[in-house]
Amino acid sequence: MGNLNQAPSADRIHIGFFGLRNAGKSFLVNAVTGQSLSVVSDVAGTTTDPVKKAMELLPLGPVVIIDTPGLDDEGALGEMRVQKAREVLATVHIAVLVVDATRGMSELDNTLVALFEERKLPYVIALNKCDLLPAPPAAKDNRLPVSAATGTGIFELKEAIAAFAKGTGNSRRLVADLLSPDDLVVLVIPVDESAPKGRLILPQQNTIRDVLDSHCTVVACQDTELKKTLSMLAVKPALVITDSQAFGRVARDVPADVPLTSFSILFARYKGDLPSLVRGAAALSSLRDGDRVIIAEGCTHHRQCGDIGTVKIPRWVEEFSGAKPVYTFTSGGEFPHDLSDYKLIIHCGGCMLTEKEMTHRMAIATEAGVPMVNYGVAIAHIHGILKKSLAPFPDALALLS
Repeated sequence: MGNLNQAPSADRIHIGFFGLRNAGKSFLVNAVTGQSLSVVSDVAGTTTDPVKKAMELLPLGPVVIIDTPGLDDEGALGEMRVQKAREVLATVHIAVLVVDATRGMSELDNTLVALFEERKLPYVIALNKCDLLPAPPAAKDNRLPVSAATGTGIFELKEAIAAFAKGTGNSRRLVADLLSPDDLVVLVIPVDESAPKGRLILPQQNTIRDVLDSHCTVVACQDTELKKTLSMLAVKPALVITDSQAFGRVARDVPADVPLTSFSILFARYKGDLPSLVRGAAALSSLRDGDRVIIAEGCTHHRQCGDIGTVKIPRWVEEFSGAKPVYTFTSGGEFPHDLSDYKLIIHCGGCMLTEKEMTHRMAIATEAGVPMVNYGVAIAHIHGILKKSLAPFPDALALLS
C-alpha cells in the first residue's frame, strides 16, 4: 500500500466508525489509532460532526479514520448531525459498527447493518464495553468483543479491519496503463488568475507521479508555449494531457496523430465510470431556459473571478446550448439527495473524493434518471473535440460511433 507520504487522502482506505451515542465510538477510535483523535466524555453526543484523520494504521497502512456523531441524536440539530454521519457512508470502504455490549444490538443498529449489506459495504461489529459484562461474548462471524477502556480485543479488531481491506479501494491506475516504459508525456498546465500560487494542483501532481512510476518522461508547459515545446521535442509524445479549460487552444496545436486527453477525463475514468459520463454529455444539447443544472466540485477551494465551475463552464454551456439554465453550485461533501428537479449534473474530476463517493453520486443520479457528465468530457464536447480526447479510451470512444 505504500507509506504515509505516498498516499493522498482521497486514495486511502476510508474506515468509518458508526453507532449510537455513548456506545464508545470516540473512545474506541482513540484505542484503535493509539492517538487522542476524538474528544471523549460520558456526555451523550460529545461528537457533533464527523472527525477525519489521515494516518498510518498497522497492519493496514495509510488510511483515513472517520469518527461520526451518534445516529440516535435528537432535535433539529441532532437531525443535521445524523445526516452528516449518513453522508460518511458514501465515502467509506469499511464500516465499524460500535455497539454498547451492556445494552446489546438496538433496532437502529440492525437498520445500519441492513444498510451496510444493501450497499455491499464490508463491516465489523465491535461489541464495546465487554469488560463490564460478567462473561464477555465470544467472537462470532464479524462480531468481536472489545473494550476501549482495557484494550481487550483491539488487536483483533485491527486485524479484522485489515482483512476486510484486502481487495478494497481503488486498484485502477490513473494513466500508467496507457503508457509503455520510456514514453514521453507532455502536460499542459495553464497558469492564470485561478491557478494556486506556487504549487501544482492535485490532479497534476498525481499524474506526474503516475507517469514517473511508469518509467516515462514528463515535459510540462503552459498552453501558450505548447506549440514551441512540441517543435523542440526529438520524439513524438505518446500522450498530451491538458487542463480541461485549455482544451480548445491545445487541440489546435496537437498533431492529429498524437493522442490528447485531459486531467479531468483521466480522473473520470480513475474515480468513476467514464462511459456513463460520456453518455451524459448528450444532455448538454437539449437544455432549455430555466432547466436546473448542478455544477458540483469535490474540493472546497476559494472561488475566484475566473473560476472554472462558477464562471467558465456556465458561460460555455450557455454559448453551446443557447439556453439559460438555473445553476446549483455545490462543493466538498455537499451533494443534493433529491435530484428529481434537475436536468443535468456537471461534476469535476473528483480528485478530492474517494472512488466510493464518486460511484455513489453517479448511482443516485442514475436512479433519479438525471444524466451526469464531468468537466473534461463536457468541455471537450462543447469545443467539438470529444472524439479526439477519448482516443486513448476505446470503450468510451465507441459510444460516439
